[in-house]
Amino acid sequence: MIPQTKFDYIIVGGGSAGCVLAARLSESPDVSVCLIEAGGEGKNLSIRMPVGIAWTISGYLKKYNWAFETIPQKGLNGRKGYQPRGKGLGGSSAINASLYVRGHYSDYDHWATLGCDGWAYKDVLPYFTKSETNSAFANDFHGNSGELQVCDQVAPNAASRDFVRAVQACGHPESADFNGSNQHGAGLYQLTQFFKGRRQGERCSSAAAFLHPVMDRSNLTVITKARVTKINISDGIATGVVYKKSNRLFEITAGDEVILCAGSLQSPQLLMLSGIGPAEELEEHGIVVHKDLSGVGENLQDHVNVSIGYRSKAKGLIGIGFPSVILAAKGLLDWIRVGKVGALSTPFSEAGAFLKSDPAMSRPDWQLHFTICMEEDHGRRLPLGYGYSFYIGILRPHSVGKVSLSSAHPCEPPVIDPKFLEDERDLDLLVKACKHVVEKINQAAPLAKHGGKPLRIADIKTDEQWREYITNRADTLYHPVGTCKMGIDTMAVVDPQLRVYGIKGLRVADASIMPKIIGGNTNATTIMIGEKAADMILAARLE
Repeated sequence: MIPQTKFDYIIVGGGSAGCVLAARLSESPDVSVCLIEAGGEGKNLSIRMPVGIAWTISGYLKKYNWAFETIPQKGLNGRKGYQPRGKGLGGSSAINASLYVRGHYSDYDHWATLGCDGWAYKDVLPYFTKSETNSAFANDFHGNSGELQVCDQVAPNAASRDFVRAVQACGHPESADFNGSNQHGAGLYQLTQFFKGRRQGERCSSAAAFLHPVMDRSNLTVITKARVTKINISDGIATGVVYKKSNRLFEITAGDEVILCAGSLQSPQLLMLSGIGPAEELEEHGIVVHKDLSGVGENLQDHVNVSIGYRSKAKGLIGIGFPSVILAAKGLLDWIRVGKVGALSTPFSEAGAFLKSDPAMSRPDWQLHFTICMEEDHGRRLPLGYGYSFYIGILRPHSVGKVSLSSAHPCEPPVIDPKFLEDERDLDLLVKACKHVVEKINQAAPLAKHGGKPLRIADIKTDEQWREYITNRADTLYHPVGTCKMGIDTMAVVDPQLRVYGIKGLRVADASIMPKIIGGNTNATTIMIGEKAADMILAARLE
């Protein structure tokens, strides 16, 4: 039994935004905060060691990963897609590749034009910099006193540098900082890894950065391995939550607000389970409707992605074989002896590029991740030998899906339907991107010297064959957003202050509030949302 049953603020979900919110709100000693997380504390070695992504993102360790699936996707030849989501404090920042990417500045300016006042780039940049301590940059785009440590890679693989050179050889620029003045180009990703102190080389998840250091605050209660089953609503006001822990139900009350940070798949699910959502769907499941809000679960957007692998004997690549055993052993010694900066600190996706399919475009519409291994099906299948892979994605897909309920039972997974590639424009753009990578970037001298032998694409000659390859192998890049859309239109779920329309004392603050997906990886933006939400909540408290 927890020591108290009433708090000023109840935060549901200890992911990338929830950890920030708990830490920021509890900075005020007169504020009581309770954070409830379905997973564990997020401190296990598999999470702290960046190379652990190999078995956490794949779902082999399901205690850290919800490992959801989509329904069969028409645009993927009827296949079900995989939807890994972090389970535990830190959320998906505890199992991702640790890449620190904010998207393009115009993404946020676009949000503002959609009626999201206060969310233009000039408004959100201070929250990015507030969070950050950067190892390499000290300028207007970066912070140097925040909790989130962001750093250059200490020892990137030579092939990763060759990828950057190959992209340049094809006429694209180099980008020294994807989060600076110019995203366009190729470069090495910066990482959310500790670069100073006793944890050097470890993953700097949202929990490790913001929450773990302050969990002893007397006004902060963190409950782990507890599943919130319902938001209690009385007369249009969110009054608290019910959660399940060790097969027992508990109920706690919120004096001020309930803040939903369960992510783009589970935040809309919990709203609907609590009677907030499309009335017709809720009634079908026998759920009492507290607010008919048709946008809940709609507007699901995600970065669709396809991988292309190459076998190679280039030195230092990771794969299945005896050399990797030696590399892992040396990496373990480095981890123990010299500050965790060896092979076990690799994110695998060391280099990348933001490219324009047409040079006349104002911003990139392709993103590439270059990985120093061959893997298929999210790491659940590993080809024998060594090599490298390209992950090829489009930044602003036209296909839009939804999240809905499978039943009124809170422990059932949501129904996830991203509608990947149902808009033909997405497939056409992916075909063009794949051809550019295979026919130009991989053939450029800096990469060609590695003698990469293609997996599965050697016989592809036509656009139609590329379409078949893509629809048979494409899937998520792990960036679902938008299902509790922020805005002022009829499909908006929250207003620009992140307050749920029609329900007092209830906000949503996670990736689900993005009205449009950003042009890049989404974790840094979700942390920013947590920072901005905390400021708005504390400001409202003073009113």
